[in-house]
Amino acid sequence: MGKKVEDMTKAELVEFGIQKKFHKSLFTPFAKAVTQYQLIEENDKIAVCISGGKDSMLMAKLFQEIKRHNKFPFELVFLVMDPGYQPENRRMIENNAKLLDIPITIFESSIFDSVYDVEKSPCYLCARMRRGYLYSKAQELGCNKIALGHHYDDVIETILMAMLYGGQIQTMMPKLHSSNFKGMELIRPMYLIREDDIKHWRDYYGLQFLQCACRFTGTQAFLNDDGSSASKRVEIKHLISELKKTNPFVESNIFRSVENISLNTVIAYKDKNGRHHFLDHYQSMEEEKESASEESE
Repeated sequence: MGKKVEDMTKAELVEFGIQKKFHKSLFTPFAKAVTQYQLIEENDKIAVCISGGKDSMLMAKLFQEIKRHNKFPFELVFLVMDPGYQPENRRMIENNAKLLDIPITIFESSIFDSVYDVEKSPCYLCARMRRGYLYSKAQELGCNKIALGHHYDDVIETILMAMLYGGQIQTMMPKLHSSNFKGMELIRPMYLIREDDIKHWRDYYGLQFLQCACRFTGTQAFLNDDGSSASKRVEIKHLISELKKTNPFVESNIFRSVENISLNTVIAYKDKNGRHHFLDHYQSMEEEKESASEESE
């Protein structure tokens, strides 16, 4: 017979909630992303990268839950990099990991020191360096994948930011091959989970997680991993919120826009072979139409 709720530890309560109360909003979209984008494969060894924030801590618990289903063998390493945190911030990560029963592996780097005197885009450089350190440590531990905690809202915000501030159509992909670490992949299993649902989970259990622990807090404008200003992301969040007032489907439409691109209706696009313009094949397409029409007569 199972434990009574009142006798459960915080970790057991959170795990019970993922199985019951938050199953539909959190575990179902997590499992769907894993299946739909083929994020976990047999015999994978995945470094679940934990920054200490709500997203990565929840990701760790969802990974533990999906591991219990054990459809095929794979391994998990819960990896925390300390880039130079203040002692109280590192302690918060360690205490939360203990509270939630997440067996973390911590390693140190000196990234904060390395970027402290960099004037141009220190946060962008920091983010790139963090990614590299995580890949390197994960590979050293025998992992073939690293998992990051980006969620659905990150994805749609990235799409709009790329259009409005980058002049291009692109998105945050659910998985990527590493260009610098052979045989390594990056996966984003939180890809279909809404940020409001993550906040609801956090607040329901009264959990407190690390916010930004960077030394630049309050002294520099923050940048996201793609080099864009954090204030721009807040601006995009507000824009989406305003659009949603008159179009309740705007978020899903933004998401689907990068799934339904018709190359015949864009001016130009780029791939590994270079840039392609619609004029390159404009005349030949018309000739093909005429030829097809004559053959059908």
